[in-house]
Amino acid sequence: MSGPATATAPTGSATDRLQALGLDLPELPDNPYYAHHRAVDSSIHISGQLPYKDGWLMGQGIVGRDVDLETARELARHAALNALAAAVQAVGELDRVRIVQMLVFVASTPDFGEQSQVANAAGELLIEVLGENGRHARTAIGVAGLPVNSPVEIQMVCTAV
Repeated sequence: MSGPATATAPTGSATDRLQALGLDLPELPDNPYYAHHRAVDSSIHISGQLPYKDGWLMGQGIVGRDVDLETARELARHAALNALAAAVQAVGELDRVRIVQMLVFVASTPDFGEQSQVANAAGELLIEVLGENGRHARTAIGVAGLPVNSPVEIQMVCTAV
């Protein structure tokens, strides 16, 4: 599922590119404690998304101890897919989403040091699907732990185009 970001601009609609990757946007279940997105002026803040698929967390543990780098990268891609689903809820369609900023939290050992490689996988997915609208400012942060022992959590700020 993961590959390097290419220098050429993707063609077709964002939805077409997502389908060409063999992916669909997941349905995000309602949560009584928070909203998946909140608009403030022209910015849309996406709540932290974990790598859930069909109601199941795809992995648990600490990267560099329980979870290897490639698995963490796949989990980051799925968390980014969930964040895209929240963005589509906010703006109505995938082709209207522009990512402004992505924060990637990686539950990792103190000596792991490759949080940026985990974050790159999520960024690659955004660029593969959204093209230039997927390019973003980014922060990758190593943390001691995340909710439900998830290895990765992704939060985004986006806007509608």
